[in-house]
Amino acid sequence: MHKLVLIRHGESEWNKANLFTGWTDVDLTDKGIQEAQHAGSLLQEEQFVFDIAYTSYLKRAIKTLDYVLEEMDLLWIPVYKTWQLNERHYGSLQGLSKKTTAELYGEEQVKLWRRSYDVLPPALTKDDERYPKHDLKYRNMDEKLIPLSESLKETIVRVKDYWDREIAPQIMSGKNVIIAAHGNSLRSLIMFLDNLSPKEIIDLNLPTGIPLVYNLDDQLYPIEKYYLGSEKHIERKIKQVAEPDNIME
Repeated sequence: MHKLVLIRHGESEWNKANLFTGWTDVDLTDKGIQEAQHAGSLLQEEQFVFDIAYTSYLKRAIKTLDYVLEEMDLLWIPVYKTWQLNERHYGSLQGLSKKTTAELYGEEQVKLWRRSYDVLPPALTKDDERYPKHDLKYRNMDEKLIPLSESLKETIVRVKDYWDREIAPQIMSGKNVIIAAHGNSLRSLIMFLDNLSPKEIIDLNLPTGIPLVYNLDDQLYPIEKYYLGSEKHIERKIKQVAEPDNIME
């Protein structure tokens, strides 16, 4: 049996401000730091040990992972960062509040962009200051791979590619893996691990800062999965993420 742990980053500054975040590189709030530290404590209490870790290029996920590993005294393990685990790219919605977006486009359209499987938000243009190529992190990235906007469908393609090439072989070799990433990159991973349909994935809400544990067989099919922590706390966090007026992306 193979162990895999997924953790969505703690609350970010733009989560708190209720802004569409996407690839914008915002930091954790104090609450987000506490969520990450609590996750590390839970994993330490349950005597989890990891051999290798993966995260995105975005500091809210990187710092979440660092706080988790610090609580576990595992800061020394190899950590691999990749843009392919970044949050879904919200195009020109990035930086807008839900209220502003609804005023511009209407509530129904906003709901469609947020919760549909394959409807793209409005795209950025390459001269927009938010275009990733203007960011040092993506300076060597093939421009053809840089998104101007993504639905969950596009996010799944890049996450699955990285899983198949990099993460799955490490798990198959016997390594215990932790992945700290984002709501939509982790939903993408869960979609193909659990073989969920586009309709089923729409209703999946992933709480922030709660470790999700997978026990996988030798073909990396899930045997079981469960969240760490008290049931009441987990239910409250899932409801918080599911609130229609609450942007956690």
